[in-house]
Amino acid sequence: MKKLMIIALAGAAMLSTSCSDFLDPQSEGNPTTTNYFKNDQQAIDAVDELYKPLVEEAMFGREIYWEQGGTCDIVWGRTRSYPTLATLKYTGDESPLRGTFNQFYGEMARANFIIKKLTDKEKGTTLSAIEKRSLGEAYFIRGFCHFWVAHRYGTDSQGVPFCRWEDWSNDYDYTMPPQQSSVQVNYDYIIQDMDKAISYLPNLEDYGNADKGRASKAAAVALKAKTYAYWATWDATKWNDVIKQVDLLENTYGRDLAPTFDEVFTSDQSKFWGKEYLFGIAGDGGANGGGSEFPGVVLENKAWGVYNGWGQNKPSEDIYEEMAKDGAGNDRLKRSILCYGDTFELNGVERRFFSTSDIQAGFMINKYMDPFKHANMTDTYVNANGDWPTCRIMFPLMRYAEMLLFRAEAYLMTGNAGAATADINTLRQRSHLAPLKGTATMADLYHERRCELAFEMTDHLGDLKRWAASSNAEIKALALKELNAHPRVRAYSDRSNPESDFKVIDYEDYRDKAAYDSHLMVFPYPSDVISKYGGKLKQNPNY
Repeated sequence: MKKLMIIALAGAAMLSTSCSDFLDPQSEGNPTTTNYFKNDQQAIDAVDELYKPLVEEAMFGREIYWEQGGTCDIVWGRTRSYPTLATLKYTGDESPLRGTFNQFYGEMARANFIIKKLTDKEKGTTLSAIEKRSLGEAYFIRGFCHFWVAHRYGTDSQGVPFCRWEDWSNDYDYTMPPQQSSVQVNYDYIIQDMDKAISYLPNLEDYGNADKGRASKAAAVALKAKTYAYWATWDATKWNDVIKQVDLLENTYGRDLAPTFDEVFTSDQSKFWGKEYLFGIAGDGGANGGGSEFPGVVLENKAWGVYNGWGQNKPSEDIYEEMAKDGAGNDRLKRSILCYGDTFELNGVERRFFSTSDIQAGFMINKYMDPFKHANMTDTYVNANGDWPTCRIMFPLMRYAEMLLFRAEAYLMTGNAGAATADINTLRQRSHLAPLKGTATMADLYHERRCELAFEMTDHLGDLKRWAASSNAEIKALALKELNAHPRVRAYSDRSNPESDFKVIDYEDYRDKAAYDSHLMVFPYPSDVISKYGGKLKQNPNY
C-alpha cells in the first residue's frame, strides 16, 4: 500500500510539473512514466489532478471573472491593478488573463498526457471500465479548456495553438503546439474531443454519489452545443447543430429545468445533481472546505463583521433595471440581487441589506447566499477558513437553462421564432414571470440570457462580443450599446441606513472606456508567450 501511494504521489507531481508548461519552448525530455497507468487507482489519481485547477482562484474561483468588468452587469468593489480589463484597453499581460491562459494550457497538457498514455495502452489491451471513464474525462477536460481559450483568443482568420499528443506515433516531444489557421479548426477539434468523451463517459445517473461531479455524456453534449453556438459566428449552418445537441440533452439524456430558480443555487446537497445540472463545482463547507471561492468573493467585504467576505464584484444599476423589467421583486431578481432594505439571513440572523464597504454600488450578488443563511454556518455550510471562502453550493459552469437559451437563439437565427418563444417562455414560467407578449425577438433573447445567467461563469462578455459580430442587426445593436457603455450604480445618502434615499450615478472607477472595435472580440496573447514562440505565434491583429 505504501509503495502504491508513493507511485500515485509521484505521478501527481509529474502531472503538475513536467508536462504542465504546454508552451515552454525548451524540450523537457520524456518524463519517467513507465510505472504509471498500471491500475485503476493510478488512472483515477491522474484524472483527479485535472479537476483540481478548475476550482482554484486562478481559474473559476475568481480570476476568469475579472474580464466581465467590460460589461455593464458588474462593477468592482475595489480598484484593481488591471483596469484595462474593464476599459477594453487590453494588453494581454493583465494578471488574470496571463494566469488563466497558462492554467488552461497546463490543463490541456495534463489531459494530453493522460489521453496519450491510455490510448497507447488501449492499442495492446482492453481498458478497464475505470480507465475508459478516465479517458473520457481527459477528452472532456481537454476540450473544455480548449474552448475557453479558443473563443476568447481565436478568430475566423487566426486560430489558437493546439495539438493532440495521441497523433504522435512516439511520445510527444513537448515542443510548442502549432497555431491553427482558424478558430473554426479549433472548434472542430473540440467537437471531436466531445465525441470521444461521449463514447467513453458514463451517464450522470450511472455515477455513485461520490463521483457525480465528474464529467458525463450530458456534459460533453452541452459543451458541443456551446461550441457550435460560438462557431455559428463564422458559419451560420452550425445553428442547426446547436438545436440537435440541445434536443439530445432533452430527449436522450433527460435534462430539464429545476422546479424553481432557487433550487439551482441551494445549499441542500441532495438537490445538487438535479436535471438542470450539467457540469459544475460542488462545494462543501465547515472544516472540509472545497468548492469555488466565488460565493465568498462577492459577499460583502467583512460581511458586517460576521465573516471574511471579500466584496470584490457587485451588481450594477444596469443589470438591476434589466431584471426589474419583469416586475419589481420578481423571483429571479430577488434570488440574484440584494438591494437596500431587502431582508436576508446571515448566520441564522435576519438582516436588512445595506453596504458601507469599498467603492459604492448599492447592491450585492445574492445568487450564492443560501449557504450563508444557516446558524453556525461555519460548522457545516461555509468554510471555516475565511481566507478561502468556499461554501456548500453547486457552482454551475454549465446548466440546462443556458442550453435552452442557446436553442432559442438558434431557432431565432434559423427563422423559427415560434419555437424560440416556447423555449423562452418555459424558462420564464419557472421563475413565475409573465410569458412574452408576442413572438420572441433577439431583444427578448438578449434580455433572458442576460438576466437568467447573471453573475455566472457563462461569459456574458463573450456573448456580447459574438453578438457584436452577428449578422442580426437587432442583437448586434444591443451588444454594441452595452459594450460602449459605462456601468451605473446607486449612491446612498446614508450608506448604513437600509431605508436611505439614493441617486443613480456613473460608477466612479475605470471611466476611460475605449470605443468597442471589432479587433476587441479577442484578447491579445501574453507578451511572454509571443516571445517564447520566436515568431511562430501571430499576435491577434491591432494589438
